[in-house]
Amino acid sequence: MGDDRAPVCGLLEVEPLSFARPAPLADSYNDRIRPLLDAVDKLRNLNVMKEVIPLPTIVVVGDQSSGKSSVLESLAGINLPRGQGICTRVPLIMRLQDNPYADRPELYLEFNGKVVPTDEDNISVAINEATDEIAGNGKGISNAPLTLVVKKDGVPDLTMVDLPGITRVPVHGQPEDIYEQISAMIMEYIKPEESIILNVLSATVDFSTCESIRMSQMVDRTGRRTLAVVTKADKAPEGLLEKVTADDVNIGLGYVCVRNRIGDETYEEARLIEAKLFETHSLLCKIDKSIVGVPVLAQKLTQIQATIMAKCLPEIIKKINDKLNANVAELKKLPKNLSSVAEAMTAFMQILGSARESLRKILLRGEFDEYPEEKNMHCSARLVERLNEYSSELQNCPENDPRTNFLLEELGVLEEAKAIGLPNFLPRTAFLTLLQRKVKGISSKPPSFVARVWEYIEGVVIRVLMRHCENYPQLQSSTRRAASNLINKMKEKAMDRMMEIVEMENLSDYTCNPEYMLEWNSLMSQQNKFMDAINKVSEPSIIVLNGIGEVDVENLRHRKQHIQEAFDLKMRITAYWKIVLRRFVDSMALHLLFSVQNLVNSDMEKEIVGELIGPNSSGSIGRMLEEAPSVAAKRDKLNRSVKLLRDSAAEVAKIMDIISTDGDYSD
Repeated sequence: MGDDRAPVCGLLEVEPLSFARPAPLADSYNDRIRPLLDAVDKLRNLNVMKEVIPLPTIVVVGDQSSGKSSVLESLAGINLPRGQGICTRVPLIMRLQDNPYADRPELYLEFNGKVVPTDEDNISVAINEATDEIAGNGKGISNAPLTLVVKKDGVPDLTMVDLPGITRVPVHGQPEDIYEQISAMIMEYIKPEESIILNVLSATVDFSTCESIRMSQMVDRTGRRTLAVVTKADKAPEGLLEKVTADDVNIGLGYVCVRNRIGDETYEEARLIEAKLFETHSLLCKIDKSIVGVPVLAQKLTQIQATIMAKCLPEIIKKINDKLNANVAELKKLPKNLSSVAEAMTAFMQILGSARESLRKILLRGEFDEYPEEKNMHCSARLVERLNEYSSELQNCPENDPRTNFLLEELGVLEEAKAIGLPNFLPRTAFLTLLQRKVKGISSKPPSFVARVWEYIEGVVIRVLMRHCENYPQLQSSTRRAASNLINKMKEKAMDRMMEIVEMENLSDYTCNPEYMLEWNSLMSQQNKFMDAINKVSEPSIIVLNGIGEVDVENLRHRKQHIQEAFDLKMRITAYWKIVLRRFVDSMALHLLFSVQNLVNSDMEKEIVGELIGPNSSGSIGRMLEEAPSVAAKRDKLNRSVKLLRDSAAEVAKIMDIISTDGDYSD
């Protein structure tokens, strides 16, 4: 693992150069990286950063009055706006291009989709007017960029973004939160890993107190992508050597010390004075010549820029292609823009068919590949669970416990069912009375189950339908209404069916199930054991009867009349009640399967079609032609994004063709 404070690129050791006439090395280097710079500039002009694709950028930051404007003027060879307070109120993208063969410099501004030519004498006025148009006539700031293109003999091939100077105290006319606004803008530009931070520091201040240093350290803790330019070296030469060599604030790409142009000095004069200053000043001459002077700053920035662009361009291309492919795929998923009733009907039938197939898989065939992780949509398993819960609820309700008041209810019923006749016949009215009491005791549970299970089915059906017509919001409301109406009808049918079953069980006693006789005979085989416990008063009163459980016969020892008939009646009702409960569950399961089958295969389609195109329909098929505003906005946004990305990919492809022809640019 290397030192994480290593700079982004290795910088060459250079001697001070004449700024007006760069050394041959700079000429060759600039010629080679020009295509890379053009590619990134074109991507920036296309606003590809809107697609969250960061571009390699030199971002110029500094506290107010740090000398930031002077540095940029020296690099560009032009005069920028000066004055009190914040002069830079919008991100100023400065595109510098060496143009040694032009008769005169070419300058123009790009903003708000237009190009405004200007010249060296009027550039400050033009920038101020453009800034006012972008950010208003006050002293507020705006995040909308202004591009300044400077094509001039002797300037370095650079693209830099100059941001407003950091100020903590708003002056008259500035927003109270001006510091927060400027900080947010700066952080947006310096946060991406592709950004190189050019931190402008005044030699007259303690570097560690600079707000620009604090901000850059928040996103570049080790300083590996931060270069510092120290201005006003002539104003505070004492201790400057120690400041730039000690590097207490982690400037990974190093320092460059410069002298600001003063008064009416020409840029050529200022460079000569600067060179002489660092040659002859008793303190400043001790600073290594590889880190002093605007020409050195220009060359370092050019090299850093070339390295990061060559490094980032392949990844930028990949990100553009990935985003383009993703957006094209998302665009294809959007619903077709319908233009006729026939198209609307075709789309509607396709939606209905796909929704029906999904419901067949989920509700009938027990497949859940469409919702693999959503267990609530694994309907076959969930319906079985609900039926098992229903069965358990019936079996375990208190009314079904055969040990409760053992035989007391049977004795009471037999007492009231006495009739003139043979003594060894059980009265049928007694059995029916007990049966009706038990049916009444559980009569609320079947309807409750019906309500719960159809509520679950309704949720599943509507979920599936809404997913299949999610791209047609106008269709969703009608489809949801139709599905709810149909489910309510089927729930009512199921409820009626269940109440019929309850009434039928209440009306008579019958089964052909042989298990009834087997169970009754098994229970009755314990009658002698039971009678022994009744008759042998000295024996324990608690006995265990198979199929019944532990019972206490103490209270029965004094009521021996009809005790054998009561035991027989208890065993009959116990054996038969198992059959009844099973019928409650089985009949519900069969009716549920039958109803769901009809729902999926025919009823749902009839109900939805009737809702949409029947005599009392709400006209939703016609309304499908009206694209939802959200879908229209999404389609427009994706189309614009796809066009931008395609244009960006085309521009990069042109540059890559040049690069592949001219050779490797990564050195």
